[in-house]
Amino acid sequence: MAEQAPKWVYSFGGGTADGSAADKDSLGGKGAHLAEMSRIGLPVPPGFTISTQVCAAYYENGRKLPEELRPMVDEALEQMAAITGAHFGDVEHPLLVSVRSGARASMPGMMDTVLNLGLNDETVSALAKRSDTRFALDSYRRFIQMYSDVVLGIDHHEFESILEIEREKRGHENDSLASAGHGMSPLMW
Repeated sequence: MAEQAPKWVYSFGGGTADGSAADKDSLGGKGAHLAEMSRIGLPVPPGFTISTQVCAAYYENGRKLPEELRPMVDEALEQMAAITGAHFGDVEHPLLVSVRSGARASMPGMMDTVLNLGLNDETVSALAKRSDTRFALDSYRRFIQMYSDVVLGIDHHEFESILEIEREKRGHENDSLASAGHGMSPLMW
């Protein structure tokens, strides 16, 4: 009989949570406290925490995520969809996810964040319809910059210099003067 994978993904939101404040070693400080706030009925947006044990499994597995993790994440995304009505990758009502690193103890300034995971060339149009085009493109630009910095190691200043050149070309002192549309890519704010 195959050994069952340990619980690596802990969902929270909608007044319920898989974990609690007592699970700080597995969930990190943020994850444990989000779970606890959800358990006591505070209006916490739905989400999930990947346990700290996945880090150890990653290194034990030759720097590869364990195969058993993906179905657990998919299930957590479905739980978020059930609460929000939005679905990850959906071109009509996309679910956007913030990815935040964490630790057992607070480490201000040491943790990485990627906001708006789920935005792409198709889903950004849906966000624009639900909000406005400028907001959607700016959110997409920020996602691209954060992902590039955190995941790909491309310094965010590389993007800032491109933006500065584009602002100068268009005669804008700052991003808020840029208009949406006109074939502008999210990197041309």
